[in-house]
Amino acid sequence: MAEKHHHLSHHKKGEDHGPVDYRKEEKHHKHLEHLGKAGAAAAGAYVLHEKHRAKKDPEHAHSHKVKEEIAATITVAAGGFALHEKHERKAAKKEDKKLHGKHHQYHLF
Repeated sequence: MAEKHHHLSHHKKGEDHGPVDYRKEEKHHKHLEHLGKAGAAAAGAYVLHEKHRAKKDPEHAHSHKVKEEIAATITVAAGGFALHEKHERKAAKKEDKKLHGKHHQYHLF
């Protein structure tokens, strides 16, 4: 079975940093997940703001529509990032449980 490595991408290849602290990694991913959720909420609020501005400022409506579409794209991207970090956090938690003997796999069939 291949050995799994943690997913922090800011490490350079070939460097050995010793054992991985999965609890610390889990907290790191949880923090990034929360930042992703906050970013999605902020971008979503900006979408609504630009939609309102487009209605109230017909002279510059096209500009506001473009900004609205860009903000909507950022909202989706931030939500995807938050979901990705949630999966990374779960993986780190699973690895921590395996490392400390708290993980039991029952094979019933």
